[in-house]
Amino acid sequence: MNAPVKAPVAVPLLHATPGFEADGRNTCPIREVLDRVGDTWSILVIINLQEQSVRFNALKRSIEGISQRMLTVTLRSLERDGLVTRTVRPTTPPEVEYALTELGQSIAVPIASLGSWAASNRDRMRQAREAFDLDA
Repeated sequence: MNAPVKAPVAVPLLHATPGFEADGRNTCPIREVLDRVGDTWSILVIINLQEQSVRFNALKRSIEGISQRMLTVTLRSLERDGLVTRTVRPTTPPEVEYALTELGQSIAVPIASLGSWAASNRDRMRQAREAFDLDA
C-alpha cells in the first residue's frame, strides 16, 4: 500500500537564514545589526567613508541635514561596533579622521544589495503607496 506523501514545505528564506536565529541572549544577529545601521545617518556615514578616510567637518558637509551632535553620536556608535576607526593627528588644532574598518567595508556588500533592490522597486512601492492612499 502506498501512503500519500506530502510535498516538502519550503522554509521561507528569512526563516532559514542564520541571521534570524535567536542566540543565547534571546536576540538575533539581524536585530543587533539593524539597531546600528538601520538609521539613515549610519548608512550615510558608511557610504561617505567607503572610498577613503574623511575628516569630521568634511564628513559633516557631505551629509546634508546631519547636526554636529548627531554625527558625533553616530560615529561613536559605529566606532564602538568596530565599523569605524578614529585617528587623531597631533596638530594644532588636532586633526581627526574617520575611516571604515575591514568590518565596516564588508557591510558595503549587503547595503549595496539593498540599494539595488530599492532602485529596482522604488516605482512599484510609490505606485502601491498612491493606490493605498486613494483607497484610504
